[in-house]
Amino acid sequence: MRPPTRAEPSPPLFPPQGSPDAPQCGFSNMACRVLDAYGVPYGSRNVLADPALRDGVKAFSDWPTIPQVYVAGEFVGGADILMAMHQSGELAKALGVDMDGKGGDGA
Repeated sequence: MRPPTRAEPSPPLFPPQGSPDAPQCGFSNMACRVLDAYGVPYGSRNVLADPALRDGVKAFSDWPTIPQVYVAGEFVGGADILMAMHQSGELAKALGVDMDGKGGDGA
């Protein structure tokens, strides 16, 4: 598995430590719960089960930590950035989700 390129439409991609149903670190758990709150499907792959994938996503994004989140084929960041985007409302916009009754674009 490789992260999608910009040209490939896809749901958010999230390579955690563990799985969304059984995350194996607190940061992966937080990212899973934040994404779950939006009710959008997302892809995931357990990086602990595949060392090549773990190294590959770090090299691809030039980001040293896992989990990593990709939205619309673009690297967003780790769990801390995902949480900040969630708290500011930016994540709902990025996901095209209507969290406030105003539409996915905030209009």
